[in-house]
Amino acid sequence: MLKTVLGVWALLFGILLIMIGNGMQSTLMGIRGGLEGFSTTQLSVVTSAYFLGFLVGSRVAPVLIRRVGHVRVFAALGSFMSAGLIAFPLLVEPWAWVLIRLALGFCLSGVYVSAESWLNNKATNRTRGTVLSAYMLAQTLGMVGAQGLVGVAEANGFTPFVLASILVSFSFAPILLSASPVPAADAIKPMSLRALYGKSPLGTVGTLLLGCVFAAQLGMASVYGAAAGLSTARVTTFIAMIFIGSIVFQVPIGWLSDRIDRRFMILGVSAIGALACLTPWVLQPGFGGLLVAGFVMGGTASPLYSLLMAYTNDYLELEDMPAAAGGLLFIYGLGAVLGPLLTGQIMEWIGNEGFWLFLGLVFAGIAGWCLFRMTRREAPSVEEAGDYVNLVPTASAVAVTAAQEWSAEESEAAAAAEAEAEEAERAERVAEERGASDGRSEDAAETAESQEDKQDGESR
Repeated sequence: MLKTVLGVWALLFGILLIMIGNGMQSTLMGIRGGLEGFSTTQLSVVTSAYFLGFLVGSRVAPVLIRRVGHVRVFAALGSFMSAGLIAFPLLVEPWAWVLIRLALGFCLSGVYVSAESWLNNKATNRTRGTVLSAYMLAQTLGMVGAQGLVGVAEANGFTPFVLASILVSFSFAPILLSASPVPAADAIKPMSLRALYGKSPLGTVGTLLLGCVFAAQLGMASVYGAAAGLSTARVTTFIAMIFIGSIVFQVPIGWLSDRIDRRFMILGVSAIGALACLTPWVLQPGFGGLLVAGFVMGGTASPLYSLLMAYTNDYLELEDMPAAAGGLLFIYGLGAVLGPLLTGQIMEWIGNEGFWLFLGLVFAGIAGWCLFRMTRREAPSVEEAGDYVNLVPTASAVAVTAAQEWSAEESEAAAAAEAEAEEAERAERVAEERGASDGRSEDAAETAESQEDKQDGESR
């Protein structure tokens, strides 16, 4: 495993730097916006602009790559991203931040597509699972590491934004120097929403609602923390706990998902998420309670994304999975655009604790919809269901499709190996039975011969 990761270390290190820079600006946006007197509604629009840009970029970036290639697209979008980070403290106006965030979301989407294409090209069928897992981990660790750098300087100055820009600029070197030419993949037309809903109503609606959750917790957590009067150090610690939870919960939830009905997993995980969010809304705990709530909230949101993807795939043929992945990512993007806007409105209406209320209600909505669908449809058996694949919501269609195809290939290979082992065992049993039968025949022949000799002796 270590040898596999070392083979793509430059790409992974570059992605880590990009995610640190992106994570810094996401947190700084809420803290600096609060210092500048931006309203919660204004900051929610700024947050949603990023996810709108990401959604548009996921459609446009593949077209640009087919026209001019991965390297040029990556270099151009990376440069714009670095410039946008520096522009934040220069243009301290809500409308300017909306445009900057829109551009950043668009650029980062194209950067993801390019980097994931290079990673997928460098991986073999044997190493693809390890490479993609390392990539997902690098993304999450980058978001955690970003929180430790936000407080290196005062958020009301230039330094933290310049540092984020420098990190993004540095990321170009390891990625571009190690990247090899990759043929532009053919664009896969996403499955229509009607067809996707027909295949998996739970997966479709659940992914839409989860998009609201993830965007709200990623973009509005810093807005909530700043409005609650938390220091910069406490805001960043709170956000870091959200992403640490997403790392810790993935493995046990994935292990259980492959052994019991996935609908029970979706119901249980979303119910735990709802409880984790509604508890601080009701009790209004101290900082320690907020850290626990953030840890559990992050630990349920990210694995829930993988659960919904895996559950949807259980009703699909292998050739339909790429189109379905594109459709689910689009639905997720729509939810991500709506989530911060709705969170901001609720926080304006009922106060800062509306952050927890919105998240709790959406988690509860996922649980309620899952419970309803359990009365309408039988689930595939555990033996028929596909494998759980660890995915992060920030990954593009390239990584999602590659992970699903790798999982399907691994499942087919495991099934073929199991069938071969059963056939070998069956052949061995047949051989043993044949040998036993031959032995019995020889014993019978010897007994008959002995009886004939005895009879001959008696006759004489």
